[in-house]
Amino acid sequence: MAQSVNVNFRMDEQLKKNVEEICQRMGMNLTTLLTICCRKVEQERRIPFDITADPDPFYSESNIRYLKNKLDALNAGTLPLEEHDLIEVD
Repeated sequence: MAQSVNVNFRMDEQLKKNVEEICQRMGMNLTTLLTICCRKVEQERRIPFDITADPDPFYSESNIRYLKNKLDALNAGTLPLEEHDLIEVD
């Protein structure tokens, strides 16, 4: 087995907490996540996900705010819901 080494770097505290919580729900820790990411980079010889200057609009602040308001209304029982016909796709 290869010898382990420590790697230290700085990260926003809230980002670290959020990612650690997500990792924990997946049954791993931050070290495992970063090791998996590094293994993928080693195997594929590239960053294993897209990095763009144009972020996904789904994650924009305005859309997150819109979705939160809808969820709050749903939880409060004030969101008007409509029934839709099921669309069959072959």
